[in-house]
Amino acid sequence: MDLILSRRGFILGACAASVAAAVPTMADTRPALHVLKDPNCGCCSAWVEIMQAEGFEVTVEESMGTTLARYKIDNGIPQGMGSCHTGRIAGYMIEGHVPPADIRRLLQERPDAIGLAVPGMPYGSPGMGPEIKREAYEVFLIRRDGSTEVFSSYGAA
Repeated sequence: MDLILSRRGFILGACAASVAAAVPTMADTRPALHVLKDPNCGCCSAWVEIMQAEGFEVTVEESMGTTLARYKIDNGIPQGMGSCHTGRIAGYMIEGHVPPADIRRLLQERPDAIGLAVPGMPYGSPGMGPEIKREAYEVFLIRRDGSTEVFSSYGAA
């Protein structure tokens, strides 16, 4: 009887281990970020590299000109919030050089919003030169009605 229980225990244990191995844990998953950017933009590529280094699973789609502008408008990015590249993560839009910490906070808090934006291309924001020489800038939360509010502020370095 001990042999049957041991064999049964082994089989059940093996089944449980294979199921556990097949189901990814939260620690194993990386947030999927899809980015539309101009193929010739070095600062966009630098931002993508930063996001990858910070643990985001990034896919890139080359886009430019009116196609990229139309994508921004169609996805609720207000005219004054534009920047050079646009991303989508977990149903939120990410416009411009948004720091990874702000994206993580957005995903944790899950506000009812379109997403985040860093308008323009502030020097020292991620992908735009060294942070030690950063100019002051703000990250805006874009509400569903198109209004915005400050989500984070970064002072000049």
